[in-house]
Order: sequence, then C-alpha cells, then structure tokens
Amino acid sequence: MNVPPLTPVSVFPEEPSPGQGQAATPTLVERLLTRRQIRLLTDRITHFIIKMGGISIMLCILGMCVFLVKEVIPLFLSPHATPIEPIQLSPLDRPAASTLVGIDEHQELAYVLRDHVLEFVFLGEGTAALSKVPSRGLLPDGTVTALARALGKGHSLALGTGDGRLIPVTIEFTQDFHDEARSIAPSVRVGTPIAAAPTPQPVTKLAYQSTDSEVRIAALLQDQHLWLTSTRTVSRPDGTTAASTVQIDLTPNVPGRVTALTLASRMELLAVGTEDGKVYHFDLRDTAKPLLAETTQASEQGNTITAMAYLMGDRSLVVGDAAGQVVVWMPVREHPGTNQTRMTAVHRFAPHQSAVTDITISQRDKGFITTDAEGGIRLHHSTSAQTLLTLSPKLGSLRSAYFSPKADGLVSVSENNHLLQFHIANPYPEITLATLFAPVMYEGYERPELVWQSSSGSDDFEAKFSLTPLIFGTIKGTFYAILLAVPLAVLAAIYTSMFMHPDYRAKIKPTIEIMAALPTVVLGFLAGLWFAPVLERNFPAMTGMVLVAPFAVAASAGLFLLLPASIRHRIRPGVEALLMMPVIIAVVWGCLATNAWWESFLFNGHYKPWLQTHLGLNYDQRNAIVVGIAMGFAIIPIIYSISEEALTNVPKNLIAGSLALGATRWQTLMYLVLISASPGIFSALMIGLGRAVGETMIVLMATGNTPIMDWSVLNGFRTLSANIAVEIPEAPHGGTLYRTLFLAGLLLFIATFLLNTVAELVRQRLRKKYSQF
Repeated sequence: MNVPPLTPVSVFPEEPSPGQGQAATPTLVERLLTRRQIRLLTDRITHFIIKMGGISIMLCILGMCVFLVKEVIPLFLSPHATPIEPIQLSPLDRPAASTLVGIDEHQELAYVLRDHVLEFVFLGEGTAALSKVPSRGLLPDGTVTALARALGKGHSLALGTGDGRLIPVTIEFTQDFHDEARSIAPSVRVGTPIAAAPTPQPVTKLAYQSTDSEVRIAALLQDQHLWLTSTRTVSRPDGTTAASTVQIDLTPNVPGRVTALTLASRMELLAVGTEDGKVYHFDLRDTAKPLLAETTQASEQGNTITAMAYLMGDRSLVVGDAAGQVVVWMPVREHPGTNQTRMTAVHRFAPHQSAVTDITISQRDKGFITTDAEGGIRLHHSTSAQTLLTLSPKLGSLRSAYFSPKADGLVSVSENNHLLQFHIANPYPEITLATLFAPVMYEGYERPELVWQSSSGSDDFEAKFSLTPLIFGTIKGTFYAILLAVPLAVLAAIYTSMFMHPDYRAKIKPTIEIMAALPTVVLGFLAGLWFAPVLERNFPAMTGMVLVAPFAVAASAGLFLLLPASIRHRIRPGVEALLMMPVIIAVVWGCLATNAWWESFLFNGHYKPWLQTHLGLNYDQRNAIVVGIAMGFAIIPIIYSISEEALTNVPKNLIAGSLALGATRWQTLMYLVLISASPGIFSALMIGLGRAVGETMIVLMATGNTPIMDWSVLNGFRTLSANIAVEIPEAPHGGTLYRTLFLAGLLLFIATFLLNTVAELVRQRLRKKYSQF
C-alpha cells in the first residue's frame, strides 16, 4: 500500500508579505487600551458637563442676587439737589410787600408775582428770558397788600388789596408740540373781585381756597380783625347763576395777635397762629357757624408762629415758629373706641438757625419744604420724620418758595430779587429702615404701628410700607405648617422604615411621594374654596375630633394588646397600624354627625360669639388652620421621603447586631437608628422649612391676605411671597412699591440662603459626629 508523503504544517500563521497590503488584527491589549481611552474621554466630558452645570447654577443664583441688590439699592440712596445759576429779576419801583413764586411740572417756565407785578421766566437752555405781564391788565385798580396760594390747587392764587378785596388769579400752562419739540405757553385768568371783609381796610394776611362753586377766604385786616368769608355760586334752572356770601368775624375767638393763617384744601379746617405761640383750630364744615374746635400751645417757649401749612390730605399741620422749630401736628384719639381727638405733636424736625419764613407742601406725598430768614432751605418728609436735604444758597432771606408739581425741583425768590432753582433727586422719601421695620406714627392712628398698605382710593393716601407684618406672616404660616407636617412626616417615615411590612411599604411609599407632584395652585384652590367653608361649618366637630381622636386611638391600641396572643399572632406583623383606620374613620364620621351637639356642648350653641366673648378671637373663614393643613399637606411628602431614605440607609448589620444583643426595636430606633439617620432627617426638616417659607399659591388663595400681626390660628396673614404676587402687577416700574417688593424678594433670598447654609453646616457636623456608628 502506497502512502503519500506528509506535508509539514506550521502552527503559527504566516506573516503576510509586505506586498500583500493586509492590515494586522488588533491585539487584546490594543482593544482594551482603546476602550479605556473611550471611558476616559467619556468621563472627562461628563465631568465637564457636570462642572459647567454647577457653575451655571451658581452664576444664575449670583446673577439673581446681583439683580435684586441692584433694584433695592436706590431705595437707600441719599437725596441730592442740583443748583441752577440764580436769575436776576427785573427791579421794582419799590420793595414788594408780598411775593409768590411757582413753576410748571416740567420745570421749564417759572412765574414770580411781586405785589401786582407778574413775571414769567423761561428756564430752558441758554439765557433765561423774562416776560412781564402789565400790571394794569392784571389789576385794574387797588394796591396789593397780601398774597396767598390755594393749597393743592396748582397755580390758583389770590391777591389781597388795600381796600379789603380779594382778586382770584389763575395761571395755566399749555403744552404744544412742533417737530417733536415741546413748547409751553402761560396764560393768566383774573376772576371777579370778592370783598374779603365788610369794611374796606388793607388785607395784611390772607388764606385762600376755592372750588368750582365755592370760595373761602380768611383775611386779617389792618385793624387786627380776622374775617372768614364764604362765597357760594348756585346754578339756576334758567341757566343763570346766583352767588351767596357769608362773612363772620372770628376775632373774639382769637385773643392773641394773629401772625399766620392757613386753610385746608377741602376748606373744612382753618388754623390761626398767634404771637404767643398758640394755634387756634376752627371747624368750618358749617359755613354759617364756624366752631373753635381746639387751641394748642404749638410753641412751648411761646415763640411767635411764623408759618403754617396743611399737608396733602388735610390731617397733618406743619407749624414753624420764630425760633426755627418745625413740628408736625395731627389729630390723635384721646381714648380708644371714641371719635374724640386732640391735636398732638408727632414729628419734630431739626430746627432752622433763624425764623421759619415759609412752608410749601408737596402735591404728591407727605413731603414739604421750609425756608428761614437767613436763606436756608430744608426738605422734610412727615411719614419718615426725616430732614432729607439742607440747602444754603447764601443769597439773603427767602420771600417765597414752591415745590414743583412732581416733587423733583423747587424755586424760590430771595429778598434781593434773585430767582433760585434746584433740581431735586428724591424719588423714595418715605423709605428708611425705620419705616420698613419699626413702628411708625401714621395719620389717623392712635400710636406708632407696623402697617402694610401700599395703595388706597384717594390721592392723598399715606403709603405704609412696613415689611414687619409680612415677615411675621411668613414666620406664622411656616410655623403652623411645620407644626403639622413634621410630626406626621417623620413618624410616618419611622413607621414605614422600621415597623411596616415590606409589601405594604413598597406600595405606600411611592404613593406618598407622588403627592409631592400635586401643583400647589390646586392645593390652594381646594383649601380656599372647598376646605375653608367646610371647616367654618364644622368647626365644633373639628374641635371634637382633636379631643376624641387621641383617646380613641390610645384605647383601641390598649384593647389590641389585651387580646389573647393566639389572636394577635394571626395578624401579619407590620400591619397593626392599619387596624386604626376604622377607628379614625368612625371618630371623624361621628363628630361630623354630631356637629350641633359639639357646638352646644363646647360653645354654648354659637361658636363664633363664644370665641369673641370668652377669648377675644374673631373667626375668619380663611385662617391659619386652613393654610397650615394645606401647606403641611404640600411639604409632608418632601420631609417623609428624605427622612425615610435616611432611616432606611442605616446599615442593616448595625440594626441586626443591636437586636441580637437583646435590644428591642424601639430601643434600637431611639439609640441607634435615629442617631445614625439624624443628618438626613435634619436635612429633610430644613428642606421642608425652606419650602414652606417660599410657598406662594397656597398662602395667596387660602388666606385673607391680611397683613396683621396676631398668632391666633383663627385669622389670616400675609407672607412676603404672597405679597409679591399680589402687589407686583400693580406696581409702577421703578416706583417705591416696585423696589420695596424687590426688597421683600431679597429678604426671602437671604433667609433661604442662610437657612440652607446653617442646615448644611449642622448636617456636616452631625454626619462627622455619628459617622463611626
């Protein structure tokens, strides 16, 4: 048999020749190296993305903080005035006995009335132009001896003459636009002369107010007789008008020598200052029978009263005397619950170095300007009780001053006939740290109060921007929400992690966590429109539940322990608490069914009058109970979830070792699990607290939004966040309310930041302390 020869076979693959051009197969090392590079590249990209995300969040938070601070800082900037070069007025033939000055709202055109000579001064760019109105056209005859301006009436003036008459003069400014350039043209309207007194004597001092149908005049004559004249115009059916005049001599009511007069803008009040420092207050609501309501010693040293003016709203009276003292007086109730008031000095300002010569009020707020005999000018604000600006032009005594209609400038005339002008930057005169956080004496209040009231229906409203009631409301709402949520959430977390059967735990925990996804606007809607009325109708039953439920649960637990062991062992471990559900449901149903009995038993038949009579509490439908339950319902899932995770993450070998050494489950919980999980539980509480502090919609919809300071659970409150949501749509951009709301937001930001920082520091300390367990 022929056998073919064997061909040798190599076990090693032949290397391809260089000319074959085949690529070598990657080795295992090369493949591993490639994967490692891919992982490194992926890790670096992931690290970069996470790092940039964290930096972006930090930059966003920092940007928010910077923006808030930028919007708030202007509130606390000091006001300042920019002087304009004085303008020399035209010389007069003789020194003027009286002077009045005014300016339009754009501060482009001023007028100066010196006795019977009226001049207009154009204050545009370049050299000011003077325009003199002929005196004959303004005053046909008679010599001007006194001048007066109607408070709060724009440019409505009155000229008192040497023959005892009053001539009304109205100055109006008309705007026109040509090629997008504004031009202002003045016009003068002279009214019909009115006899200021029955006897034709020179008028030495004058107070004047007018409406479309009535004119009221208080005139002091040369013989020191003080006359009150009221002229009313009535329209007849035939289209004609009839005027009736009432003149009353007030001299018998004012024994001293009169040195100052002022009428309130509504013509219901007249203040008369005398040489001996007294002010006589007249009630003019009954024109035919003016009543001397009160006499006050306005100057304690008996200095002469030299100037007076009612602030916008006619409640506060500013009084200046010969010693330079400036005091704001307002009516204050003598006894709570009565309408009897007494004029009281509430604000004293820094005194001038010489006698106060003029007081000019702001037409926009409670600010006013005072001038003195040495030419000093001071800007004050009544609400904040601050002297905001002190100016010293050094051009001699000032004869008259005027606050521009927008309160952003003033003009004045010196005794040497110079027209002075200042541009004033003072947009937030009512804001100080005291008005924001300390009690303030407001008009109509009996004592300094903490009040938030940003708007009203009248233009003369005194805005109140105290943030303290809002901070208090935030603390109150958070306290009641935490008071409900913390025990329920933490105890539920303890039971779920330590005692509940795992099968039930797997179902109940996700269910509670899903509750956190409920929109707070839905919770607020349900709380405000459904739960609040239900609670109001069944408040006695709810009170009964609070009293009965603990005893029912304790009694049922005791009865369960008394059952034979054979029966108790049939119940699956970890579900014992579920046996309490029928008991709780029975208690709730029973109390609701016996609501009338509970009201009769606890509150003598009517719970609201009983609360008011015995406890002094008023029941509001949307109160702290409603908010506490609704807000607690919102933060329970957060606290529960984090606390339960912290308790579950305690090492099982530690728990098993404790139980193996003979400790009970409660002992293990108290001395091991809670201590080990304390950093996580503390974090849960702080996160829940921060969530409650910043809550907006629930508080907005479930409370009465009343910014009051009362710990009672039966009335409402207003929080910082809810206040921002309520007020910001109506806040003018850049205004006081607008920036105050941003200050409230900044306070919330700072509070949350500090709270989280302190919480993290405490958590790290607890973690370090108990990390060895």
